[in-house]
Amino acid sequence: MNYIAASIAVFGAAIAAAYGNGHVISKTIESMTRQPEMSGQLRSTMFIGVGLIEAVPILGIVIALLLVLR
Repeated sequence: MNYIAASIAVFGAAIAAAYGNGHVISKTIESMTRQPEMSGQLRSTMFIGVGLIEAVPILGIVIALLLVLR
C-alpha cells in the first residue's frame, strides 16, 4: 500500500511541475513578444519561477521515500 501512495505522490508532483513549467514559460514568451525591451528581466524572473516550481517534484520524492521507508 505504501508503494502505491508513494507512486501517486511522485506522479502528482511530476504532472503538477510539468503543467506549471509549461504555463510559466508560455506566459513569459507571450510577455516577451508584447514587450521586447523587458525580455531580460522577464527571462530572469522566469528562471526563478521555474526553479521554485522544480522544488515540487523534489518534495514529492522526499514524501515518497518517507512513505516507502516507513
